Amino acid sequence: MKHYLIASVLLLALSTACVSPKVYKDLESKYNTLKKQNSKLSADNNDLTSAKNKALNELETLQKNYNETVAQRDKLQQDYDGLKSKFDVLKSSYDALETNSSASIAENSKKNRELLARLEAKEQALAAENARLEKLKKELGERSSRVAELEGMIAAKDANMKRLKDAISSALTDFEGKGLTVEQRGGKVYVSMENKLLFQSGSWAVGTQGKQAVNQLGAVLADNPEIAILIEGHTDNVPYSGNGQLSGNWDLSTKRATAIVNILRENATINPENLTAAGRGEYAPIASNETAEGKAKNRRIEVILTPKLDEISKLLNEI
Repeated sequence: MKHYLIASVLLLALSTACVSPKVYKDLESKYNTLKKQNSKLSADNNDLTSAKNKALNELETLQKNYNETVAQRDKLQQDYDGLKSKFDVLKSSYDALETNSSASIAENSKKNRELLARLEAKEQALAAENARLEKLKKELGERSSRVAELEGMIAAKDANMKRLKDAISSALTDFEGKGLTVEQRGGKVYVSMENKLLFQSGSWAVGTQGKQAVNQLGAVLADNPEIAILIEGHTDNVPYSGNGQLSGNWDLSTKRATAIVNILRENATINPENLTAAGRGEYAPIASNETAEGKAKNRRIEVILTPKLDEISKLLNEI
């Protein structure tokens, strides 16, 4: 979508021979807003990862408490069984001595009462531990279910982004080896197109082959309405020396990004709200500007595709 917006703005710029300050400021304002949104998405993604790790740590603590409670319950059960056995022996002794000695009966009766009191205390402690164990077991199950659901949603997002990457790679097969690459990293998909595929030197008019590549990319993006699309224009570090319509490399990179957005907007299925055009100038190189090959790689358009994380954020708030 960002490519379509950029293309439209570039075409408008070409048709009018120059871009009015107001239009440029509007574009620049939208870029700043979308850049903030992109930063927020990155921060949200980091928060989601931290929340997931926190949930896993809490799950591990609950599992440890559960295991300790089981061990305590088993020990209480053993103590209870031992006391019960002693009680049974003493009761047998009591029955045997009942007819022989009132003193012995009194002594055994006292011991029986003491044992009964201890047995009752152990039974109460055992009941309390069983109740605590059930509570921990229930809480452990609930947390495990939520963590599993969260992991499933994250895995689904990653799988969707992989499918999107594969679909884009398939759609742009014709442009392999022509300055186009598709990568997936950090939960996002990056489509990079060198300027030799899109523009003439110093121009922001997209050529025929470049339009074809952008249109084929747009056809895939139209089928993925839940993806935010950031289109960044980049240049090398050679100062712009054009005809005065541009103020420099930053201006040129912005107009090129906007030209791609404008082409994407020609696809009515793409939601314009998902598109962002950004100019980075020479300040985000991916190669050294000391060689011609490095400069060619730096002169590029990058389409950065980011999944929306509203559902995952909602689930994290419930954990």
